[in-house]
Amino acid sequence: MFCMDDKDEIFVKNSVLEGTGVFAAKNFKKGEAVTKWKIQKILTHKQVQNLSEEESKYVSQVGKDAFIIIGEPERYINHSCSPNTQIQGNSDIAIRDIRKGEEITSDYSKEEYPAPFTCNCGEINCKKDIGKIFS
Repeated sequence: MFCMDDKDEIFVKNSVLEGTGVFAAKNFKKGEAVTKWKIQKILTHKQVQNLSEEESKYVSQVGKDAFIIIGEPERYINHSCSPNTQIQGNSDIAIRDIRKGEEITSDYSKEEYPAPFTCNCGEINCKKDIGKIFS
């Protein structure tokens, strides 16, 4: 189990959405910080190209030539087209009340530079193609 500020607030386990997910170990109120990202280093595109395949799975573009490796447990927050958190600064903030045991999700398409993938979240409002540019 991962914890924030010595309190057991979130944990990681298998997810029905995608492989591994992050779950609430307590109830969160709308507006409350669920996670706080620990950014250790900003990388250039050239540095990202030299990462291992495993490390590159957790890279997020945060600027034109600026990338971060998402740490644990945040790297396991899965996408949903109806998320319960959104990124504000270096935190994932609850955008509605989150119940204990509920999976923590974020809408990857809201990122400034989303990586392309096909969404399978199953939500009624599913966008299907995330990060793809159509002409």
